[in-house]
Amino acid sequence: MIESVKLLEAIIENAIDGIITIDSRGIVERINPAASALFGYAPEEVIGNNVSMLMPEPDRSNHDNYIYSYQKTGVKKIIGIGREVKGRKKDGSTFPFRLAVSEVHYRDKNIFTGFIHDLTKERAAEDELRKHAIELEEKVRERTKDLIKLVGELEKAKSDVSLSLEKEKELNQMKSRFVSMASHEFRTPLSAVQLSASLIEKYAERPDLQNVLKHTNRIRGAVQLLNNILNDFLSLEKLEAGKVIVKKADIDLVQLAEEITEEMQMICKKNQHIVYQHTGAVGTFYLDSHLIKSSITNLISNAIKYSGEDTFIEFSTEIKDDVCTICVKDNGIGIPLEDQKNLFEPFFRAHNTGNIPGTGLGLNIVKRYVKLMGGTLDYRSAINEGALFKLTFEQ
Repeated sequence: MIESVKLLEAIIENAIDGIITIDSRGIVERINPAASALFGYAPEEVIGNNVSMLMPEPDRSNHDNYIYSYQKTGVKKIIGIGREVKGRKKDGSTFPFRLAVSEVHYRDKNIFTGFIHDLTKERAAEDELRKHAIELEEKVRERTKDLIKLVGELEKAKSDVSLSLEKEKELNQMKSRFVSMASHEFRTPLSAVQLSASLIEKYAERPDLQNVLKHTNRIRGAVQLLNNILNDFLSLEKLEAGKVIVKKADIDLVQLAEEITEEMQMICKKNQHIVYQHTGAVGTFYLDSHLIKSSITNLISNAIKYSGEDTFIEFSTEIKDDVCTICVKDNGIGIPLEDQKNLFEPFFRAHNTGNIPGTGLGLNIVKRYVKLMGGTLDYRSAINEGALFKLTFEQ
């Protein structure tokens, strides 16, 4: 028994967290070294006094009422339930800590033991992370505004040029110059944002993991958006310059489709699911793997963006009699009939897309890639009834 008591004494005295015991009147009977250090008091300055001396207002005034109410009604508000509170140090400053209180009946009296875990470092880290996240979000927002402004200026320039061959060439040259400028202008901040997101995850402490992941995912989303914009512009630049070279080969279309499905599922909205199926005994076809993957990825990305949560995106491939058919179908906002005539024009976006991000280049790029591979692109859509895109290739 004596050895057990000594062991318990040693554990309390050497505990990293603070431990304070009080009687039923709120009078401190014991305080361990960790708690003394946290509050800045010597043990003799606390023992024998009401524990409310360690609390800021209004907890200081309400503490005795709480003990009285508990003894009278038996209703527990803190006992057996951990919660975050504030403590008042000897110098008057306050700090956050997690408090867990237990009640022990010992020798015909009740003793309450409080276990105190200092949260000062965790809250400081959380504030620092929040500050970095706000700064990064502002940088991304500013860059996005600049890009939207530049795209708007490019669209205006396009509407002003004549249909003559010479004017069309001038427009294409202007697009190419803009693509080169945009790609160089945005790569540096993108790298900085991505690095900062990685550092936030590296130095975040485990208690803040959920909050950290929320901010880092937001940063990653902005980075991915800008990366997609850059990729669209760079793809357009190569198409306009005639630098896209088709390299066809027999590819395992089913394997490629399954890889695309797995990759795109990671960026789906809540409870969005991509359902893939293949029809036909043959799984290989003569295509350019890079161009077909880019085309399918673009179509599925659109389906994800323009469909809501809790929806299915149908993705299918079929190889039959030397004909390959690839379909992507969603149940999203659909394409208004009046906008469909301009659907494949570069920089065009339907009027019902609202604040959904995009460059208006994706479908233009897909159609041109499909044409380079000798295929055709068909679609069917109506507002609020989703969209179906069908790619067809023949050997």
